[in-house]
Amino acid sequence: METDAPGTDRRKKLADSILDAGKRAFDPSSDASAKEAAQREFQQLINENGSWNLLPVLNALIKPNVAPPWLRSELMKILTLIPLRPDGVRGTMEFIFSVHPSSTLKASEAATPQKRGANITQEAMAVVTRILTSPAATVSPEDWFSAVAPQLMVLLDGKEGPELITAAAQIIMYGVLGRKQFGAPGSPGWNVFVEPLLCNLNPSRKAVVGSDRVKKEEPDDVVDLSGATALVSSNDLFMTLKRLTSLINYTPFPSQTKRILDPVLPQLWEISCWGEMSPKTEERYSKPSRSLLHTFLKLSAPITKLHLLIDNLVYRGDSAKDGVPWIFQATSDGDLQIIGTPLGQSAQLPELNWSEIQKRSDALVRLMILSCTPDEISSFFLELLGRWFQSTTAARKTEILFRSDDERPENEIRKLLEITVLQKMLEQAPDKLVSRVAQVFELVCQILDPGSLQEQADDIIAVALSLLNLVMTAPSFKKSSLKPETSRILETSLEKLSGSGRQEISQTAKNLSFLLRYRDAVDPDEEDAFVPTGRQVEDRRTYKLALEYITQADNPPPVRSQGLNLISGLVAANSPVLDVQATLVLLSSLLQDSEDFINLRVIKVLTQLADKHPKAATQEILEHYLDAKEMSTTDVRLRFGEALVQVVERLGETFSGDIAKRTCETLLSTAGRRGYRPKTEAKQAREKRLQDMKRKQAEDAWGGDVPDLGDELTEEEQAKNEILTQIVEGWESKRGSEDIRMRTSALSVFSSAIETNITGIGPDLVSAAVDLSISVLTLERDVETGILRRAAILLVLGFVRALDAAKQSGRRLGFGLTDQSREDIMRTLKYVAVTDNDGLVQQHARDVIESLENWQLATMLPPEGSIQEPGLGRLAGLAINRGQSLPFADTKRPRIEEIE
Repeated sequence: METDAPGTDRRKKLADSILDAGKRAFDPSSDASAKEAAQREFQQLINENGSWNLLPVLNALIKPNVAPPWLRSELMKILTLIPLRPDGVRGTMEFIFSVHPSSTLKASEAATPQKRGANITQEAMAVVTRILTSPAATVSPEDWFSAVAPQLMVLLDGKEGPELITAAAQIIMYGVLGRKQFGAPGSPGWNVFVEPLLCNLNPSRKAVVGSDRVKKEEPDDVVDLSGATALVSSNDLFMTLKRLTSLINYTPFPSQTKRILDPVLPQLWEISCWGEMSPKTEERYSKPSRSLLHTFLKLSAPITKLHLLIDNLVYRGDSAKDGVPWIFQATSDGDLQIIGTPLGQSAQLPELNWSEIQKRSDALVRLMILSCTPDEISSFFLELLGRWFQSTTAARKTEILFRSDDERPENEIRKLLEITVLQKMLEQAPDKLVSRVAQVFELVCQILDPGSLQEQADDIIAVALSLLNLVMTAPSFKKSSLKPETSRILETSLEKLSGSGRQEISQTAKNLSFLLRYRDAVDPDEEDAFVPTGRQVEDRRTYKLALEYITQADNPPPVRSQGLNLISGLVAANSPVLDVQATLVLLSSLLQDSEDFINLRVIKVLTQLADKHPKAATQEILEHYLDAKEMSTTDVRLRFGEALVQVVERLGETFSGDIAKRTCETLLSTAGRRGYRPKTEAKQAREKRLQDMKRKQAEDAWGGDVPDLGDELTEEEQAKNEILTQIVEGWESKRGSEDIRMRTSALSVFSSAIETNITGIGPDLVSAAVDLSISVLTLERDVETGILRRAAILLVLGFVRALDAAKQSGRRLGFGLTDQSREDIMRTLKYVAVTDNDGLVQQHARDVIESLENWQLATMLPPEGSIQEPGLGRLAGLAINRGQSLPFADTKRPRIEEIE
């Protein structure tokens, strides 16, 4: 029985077929009739093969000197249009993930077949994002995104696995919505990816947008207005919320999140209030909507947005006159849909249900407490209280106001909703209402103004006294922080209220008057107390908020990313409230997170901290990089290595002294062969015993060797896989020695440090690093140490570049490369360039040899400023003296004399 042709042979046959058909179809020397028939055959060959088969073949054919130039351009066109095929997006992603150099398996996974596709790295994701979000020159952005969007939405739905949800969300949020020309509202990317989702939440947007792309497909575009019509089905509504949740919770982009959710806040609020209908409604609709609202308010909760939610507290739908009236409606099985109301039955105003208003007010205040900061809650509360105070003041005026009979009473409804929310805030969050102390005193002084105190109602005075009590009894309150005018108004007003005889408020006013008057006696240190500036108070709040955003495990990625942005802002401002050591510990713990977006942002903040506190930052990074207690995995240590590279490059010329010495000594100890990790050795012994026991059990079950049930491979592919497995497994620590990847990382970081500031490192450490690299090239010749030799040879190249850069800039290093050392290095490199089993190492060796030779030639030349132009002056036998005839010339030229 014959087996199918191996994958390699199939691809070779396909490549030969495409090359043969393409030459006949596009050969300029062929006649038109023959080319037309050949082009149909060529196109049929392309159409018959899927994207996964075409991508590796076309990628190989477009390489130089493989296909004729006139055919190569045609193949390039086909390759760039592959994402538009029905399977083009998935095929492109899998191809890039499988061939990208960064998508290598961990050693623990190398011996087992991978079932979930290639390893997705941030570097590979960047390539995929660039390819899929860059429209080809021959295709308009509208057509490109219209073909790509349905494929990405399928991946976003999660049917292909959580890894591809993250990948699709990043492509959309970063590659499309993160670019102004595609992601701004009204642009092609926005209209294709975002607008359909927003229209499913608010069907009235279809009339506003007026785009064929966002119109829901209906028979003949006719809507029956005589009865209730489902404008958005329950399944479409559920999928919309699911896709929005995936876009936001799988990516760390705060600005895109706010831009997407801002237009549909009333609709999300309405959906979040339907949870009491049934558990199904809560799980499928209300809970995701509430989560999206929570994320939006965490990122940005301006007073205008909170007012918008109050204005839409009893929102049911849209009754706009220029569109189809619609409302949300629950179905009998617990689903939620949007229906168009019958013609002529759209309500002018929602029916007021006091019980419903109370429930929704409770829900809104709970949402604010969970999502908003105390400062935001306090500002909003004081703004509401101020509006209530103004409305009660206006109501006391005796003027007669007229209103037409047909005027709609929205203002009265809004006032009722605001007062209800105000009452709920006083009941549920009294401790969060006075964070803005200055604003509290300003409003309280307005209410307790001695001139109009007798006219104020008892209920609003009681609220003002309650706020004053909260502020004055707080441990952080300092009487010295009060302005003299504020203190005078409060003392006068409280004295008047104490003797006014108002039963509800007089005693409270008397107690507060005593507390304010004798505060110095209660707190003897009051007069000498430190009063922080407004900037310090603000920075403390920002720092506290950032810690809450970062450390709360249930916060979605955009919120945690926003927390890191807040920390970054404090670092850039050099804020004194920043606890440097605590911040470094926090960032180090975050760097051990497996989330790529967290790691990249943490490294950025670490480099900022290194600018201000280089010693503390480098010490924290080095401790985790060295990992003397053997508590971290190799991947985590490599992340700290990446952070160390960025810090060293950021420090630049300031990378010197004790910082450079400690850093380079740590790198040398890591890169050497003498590193010993006893805990790692014990762990490896345990894992080996466990593997041996499992293998023995499997052999007993099979009655002999365990058969390989994987895909049938050719001998060439089997040999290649065995070599790859040997290399990857060889990277890991053996008998407690240091991991090859860590040694490679240490040499790479040292090379970067040498090129950054070789003077700051000093001759002893540089010499030790070069000697170590030469030893690695000569002694560690195994196939699995190829990456280590690459790093070693690049360190030598970095050393030569640093010497050349110093010579070009005219700096004196105080040390250099002697002739004997140069000859020893050249001899080793020439041997490596011929005998090494790694082709890349051989190429690097040839490059370094060429650099060394060029540097040697450059050292023989005089400095650039001493080279003089040739002239004819002062020649023997000629009466020509250029020095006298040209006054601008140098008169101190050397004289050439003949000596016997």
